[in-house]
Amino acid sequence: MAGDSPITISERAARRIAHLIAQDDNADVRLRVAVAGGGCSGFQYGFSLDERVEDGETVVERDGAKVVVDALSLMYLAGSEVDYVDDIAGSHFTITNPNATSSCSCGNSFAVAM
Repeated sequence: MAGDSPITISERAARRIAHLIAQDDNADVRLRVAVAGGGCSGFQYGFSLDERVEDGETVVERDGAKVVVDALSLMYLAGSEVDYVDDIAGSHFTITNPNATSSCSCGNSFAVAM
């Protein structure tokens, strides 16, 4: 990924997004990454497939796989990497977030210093 991108996509995540797009039969589908209040650490990550991109949202692409992030979520995700893990605990998208000051053990929620 380019060094000036607000977030990056790992090679594993790009492959998984491409696989999901192929299954969906819609080349306009993107992985939407969002941050919402909640979770055991204060904020939680949300992942969904989405066809729309609203004004002011950021789209990042790697190897044809696209991730869209709304402006509010991007404040918490700047510098993060979207990854995909497939291990004994299960398979899921994950975020490596340099802005998180703490996170829960499952990695789905995080806290930031304000």
